[in-house]
Amino acid sequence: MTQTVLITGASTGFGRATAQLFAERGWNVVATMRDPAAGADLSDRPDICVTRLDVQDRDSIDAAVATGIARFGAIDAVVNNAGFGLFGIFEGATREKIQEQFDVNVFGVMDVTRAILPHFRSRGRGTIVNVSSGAGVFGLPMISLYNASKFALEGFSESLSYELRSQGIAVKIVEPGGVLDTRFSARSTDEFGQAPVPQGYEEFVASAARVFEGLRENRLATSADVADVIYEATTDGSDRLRYVATEDIQPLVRARRETSEAAYMAFMRGKFGG
Repeated sequence: MTQTVLITGASTGFGRATAQLFAERGWNVVATMRDPAAGADLSDRPDICVTRLDVQDRDSIDAAVATGIARFGAIDAVVNNAGFGLFGIFEGATREKIQEQFDVNVFGVMDVTRAILPHFRSRGRGTIVNVSSGAGVFGLPMISLYNASKFALEGFSESLSYELRSQGIAVKIVEPGGVLDTRFSARSTDEFGQAPVPQGYEEFVASAARVFEGLRENRLATSADVADVIYEATTDGSDRLRYVATEDIQPLVRARRETSEAAYMAFMRGKFGG
């Protein structure tokens, strides 16, 4: 039987590319987004169901899962892709923005996961793919809140994988870095523009901005490349937990995971000072 995947944040970027790829490879797709009008062109295909899901609205999550099951009979995989990143000095962030960062990137993933688990357990199988980030592996200045949310997602996903393996359900983590064709950096910049830089940080912010500009220049991957890795994680049938999705973050991932703590900290402080 044709398998079905539900994808959050499918209107743009990784989510849209992933929805298109799964459909091209013979899957049914429940492409969810806050504003279904943004995916009107996707809904022209009979194998793609575009429906509303706002990860901050639990009723919309339950409704999207029910819609997907009613349309295609079952859901075999969920890709938790919806997310955004706050950029700026932590001291300048408001309590409301901090809450929103975790509501979307962490609690939203948890709520979608909780909504699909009864269905997966009733069938004795299913796959959950959580889209993390290089920022879930290594810390960077200016994105402490985004880092915190993705570190939380990584810990949650790993712990959950042990629990759900007993139920026949796989959990996977996909870790992309920067790509060329999403609005992620633009939204982060917009958020930064709304947050004040506390006095005394100006020199550090200017220095960090130059490092980030260098990182952006190393971006070579596209959303389609990340979608390929998400598809691999969903379908390879392996016990593998983590998938690094873009080459640009490999040096930082290796530094974090394959060197000593002292060597790693010296490497990072050499980049960012301190």
